Amino acid sequence: MTAKQSGLRGKVRDGTVVSDKMQKTVVVAVEANFRHRLYKKTVRRVRRLMAHDEAEEAQLGDRVRIIEAAPISRRKRWRLLEVLTRAELPEVAPESIDLELLGEVKPEEPEIEEAPRPRGGAKAKSEETVPAEAVAGPAAEAVVPEEVEVAEEVPEIEAVEAEAEKAEEPPEADEEPPEAAEESAEAAEESAEEQPS
Repeated sequence: MTAKQSGLRGKVRDGTVVSDKMQKTVVVAVEANFRHRLYKKTVRRVRRLMAHDEAEEAQLGDRVRIIEAAPISRRKRWRLLEVLTRAELPEVAPESIDLELLGEVKPEEPEIEEAPRPRGGAKAKSEETVPAEAVAGPAAEAVVPEEVEVAEEVPEIEAVEAEAEKAEEPPEADEEPPEAAEESAEAAEESAEEQPS
């Protein structure tokens, strides 16, 4: 519908209400498809326009028609003309649906009463701060790790590593093999005999 057909002055746009949280204002997403000048590809552009809704009749998801108007506030330059189609939203709040499903799947956990705090807002010295998740229930058992004795295994690992290192190490330069030691001793005796004293 154009402005001439409706008998109104200004641009007329159709869009979907994407927000109705403000008083007497709705945010309408208006889609525009156009052909790109250079690439000749159809491009979709979505503009979010704020429109004045005096009677607050538009709701989230509704298809509405808005018309250009004189500036109403800093960003509001459109006015709601009519609601074209109503969105079919469930009457049940999502929170209650989730609670019902959780009740079927997960049994209710008993509430734990907290001990009264000492006066003055300070905590007692013996009282430790423990998060509520750790106290809440069966999940608390999984949070606290069990103590495992690992001290017995460590010497065995060290002994195996030490044996492996000894097997891999080549003989050091200071330590001569027994054959080389005998040869060097014989050479030293011969040199002592040849030298006159």
